[in-house]
Amino acid sequence: MPRLDATTLPGLSPSVWTPRYDRSAVTAGIVHLGVGGFHRSHQAMYVDRLLESGQAQDWGICGVGVLPSDRRMAEVMAAQDCLYTLLVRHPDGYLDARVVGSIVEYLLAPDDPEAVVERMAAPGIRMVSLTVTEGGYNTSPVTGAFDTEAPAVLADLQPGAALRTTFGLVTEALVRRRERGLAPFAVVSCDNIPGNGHLAREAFAAFAALRDPALGEWVAAEVPFPNSMVDRITPATTDADRVQLRQLTGIEDDWPVVCEPWTQWVLEDAFPGGRPPLEDVGVQLVADVAPYELMKLRLLNAGHQVLGHLGRLAGHEYVHQACQDPLFREFLLGYLDEEATPTLAPVPGIDLRRYKSDLVGRFANPAIRDTLARICENASDRIPQFLLPVLRADLAAGRPVHRSVAVLAGWARTAEGSDDEGRPLEVSDPRRDALVARARDADPLAFLRERDVFGDLADDPRVAAAFTATLASLRERGARATVEDVVRGRPARAAG
Repeated sequence: MPRLDATTLPGLSPSVWTPRYDRSAVTAGIVHLGVGGFHRSHQAMYVDRLLESGQAQDWGICGVGVLPSDRRMAEVMAAQDCLYTLLVRHPDGYLDARVVGSIVEYLLAPDDPEAVVERMAAPGIRMVSLTVTEGGYNTSPVTGAFDTEAPAVLADLQPGAALRTTFGLVTEALVRRRERGLAPFAVVSCDNIPGNGHLAREAFAAFAALRDPALGEWVAAEVPFPNSMVDRITPATTDADRVQLRQLTGIEDDWPVVCEPWTQWVLEDAFPGGRPPLEDVGVQLVADVAPYELMKLRLLNAGHQVLGHLGRLAGHEYVHQACQDPLFREFLLGYLDEEATPTLAPVPGIDLRRYKSDLVGRFANPAIRDTLARICENASDRIPQFLLPVLRADLAAGRPVHRSVAVLAGWARTAEGSDDEGRPLEVSDPRRDALVARARDADPLAFLRERDVFGDLADDPRVAAAFTATLASLRERGARATVEDVVRGRPARAAG
């Protein structure tokens, strides 16, 4: 079976949308660091739409892999001329397949960091975008401070170092642009972090200041860091997805991307060096991203955590299974309405009731088959960004917090390593060892006393009491009985 590449495009089934623009005429205006499933289902798709409209031929994408684990992506990109198939799964079972051609180059930084730096320093590059995960900014989840002692950061500060970090690569490119009289590119974070542009500015300026305090001041003052909100559920690609795509297209695609129909990108319009006309393909360009960002983080991203940890304990494997379970659906709706929504300001142009209704429908889409294990990965990065701000705001206002606290107790229970039937649960987290040790500690509050994650929450009497009781109930009675107590407004209780 032929592989997807530039030569096999004409042989694809007419049911598959393929690029109708001349890719050889497209040049890179964007360098994107961290090319994974989400970038390819989202930002690259928007640029592809723009190219299809006959615009922005100088705004193609040069993808960059920063980690050694990105080698497989580099191999696939090289073999497929940077083409891939985007498979959109609709709730009714309809499949919409589109070959995306907006990525026109791909570089692997571990093999040639100098090539990556020079690509970003080139005059045609006016935007460097990032999907490096919530934990990729080297900052404390509690204080937000940049970790100046991280080994990779210290290594990149050595004279003549082969640069390994996003900070080192981007900062060196900015230095060279300044030396050559070129304006700095805009750095656009596309990660799920409140104020992601502000955080990126602080992190990159902090790294630059370690090289030279004056350089840090220049980065903070002169480099644009627009805020953004990004949204599209994109589960990990499976072998079953590849097989289905082969049957649909007659072509071998080693790394297609699967996603839901919904997509949203809200972007702060702060690009002094110019930008592509993204508003022409559905991107919302606004003066203030914050209301949209908080809406998405506290409803969708936190909502995933609400279903994920407790749903895994109850034996659910997929997001849609947990969301279609009447008990867990009611638990999710109670969190959205009673705990998250009161923390949000009005969002221009958005009906929050409709947004939440659509959100539950998206979670319940059986075609996506997004796993609870995936959405629970790296919870020590995600929960401090998504759920804890809701919990703290509700505590300060004297509002209910029992659902949020139940999620924390559910996280602690899953960190013990098994579900309610004794089946093993994998804990995939950068703080795995510390969290597992605390979850298995005899002190019921040991997990909550991981202050690098939770700060001083264990010191709050309301949180401590609810967490202790809920964790005891989870251990003795299981997730379903405990969630039912929370939903019915009954105090958590142990067996007997």
